[in-house]
Amino acid sequence: MTYNTIRFAIEDRVATIAFDRPQQMNACTEEMVDEVADALDGLGEARVVVITGEGRAFCSGADLRPGASGTSPDDTVYRRLSRHYNATLLKISRLTLPVITAVNGPAIGMGCSLALCGDLVLAHENAFFQHGFVNVGLSADGGASWLLPRLIGRARAFEMLMLGERISARQAADWGMIYKSVSADAFAAETRQLAFRLAKGPTMAMASIRRQVAAALESSYATALISEAEGQRDSMRTQDFLEGKQAFIEKRAPIFQGR
Repeated sequence: MTYNTIRFAIEDRVATIAFDRPQQMNACTEEMVDEVADALDGLGEARVVVITGEGRAFCSGADLRPGASGTSPDDTVYRRLSRHYNATLLKISRLTLPVITAVNGPAIGMGCSLALCGDLVLAHENAFFQHGFVNVGLSADGGASWLLPRLIGRARAFEMLMLGERISARQAADWGMIYKSVSADAFAAETRQLAFRLAKGPTMAMASIRRQVAAALESSYATALISEAEGQRDSMRTQDFLEGKQAFIEKRAPIFQGR
């Protein structure tokens, strides 16, 4: 399928989705998030997903220019968020593949939420994260009120949401909000290296880990223990476990097939 607002490619089992509105700093529209959702339905043999941006920005948030959203005048904000943005964020959260967000530049508002939806978030050293809704008299969206307190705690979540200030890539890494801040020279190479490492990993086990971590955010310690036991049971039935066990015995690197 041909897309108007994103670039989508699968190479060496790595699916890359890049926001492709560089002249608008990848400001997102309903069309853009809908195209992301469509691409996620066509992952085929991919074993990892990388989400990034073209040009100098990751995503500068929702496109607020008149007519940019492509919605009719009677469409409410609630409908737009629910039918388009929230639906895509939920689809990302329910993937069975690991997700890397390679934050190549500013990630603002909804763009910040999209950046932080990755399992592993790599940020270019010149990138920054900002939930600036309060600066224009709005409350948060994109799941920020749920995600930020879990990532960085209540106090820092209020700092981001109520003060609306920029958080540098280095500060985000220091806070534990992201996986790593990466130098300009190393950013592209580190993103590729991490993607290929995950693509070679035991896909089904990582899918189980994804489900367990998501569930643990809302469950008790006892429930998490049960979930882990179930995950171990299911993982032991995969070909990847048999390969991993044999490789351990033979003192060699395993070759996982994602089955």
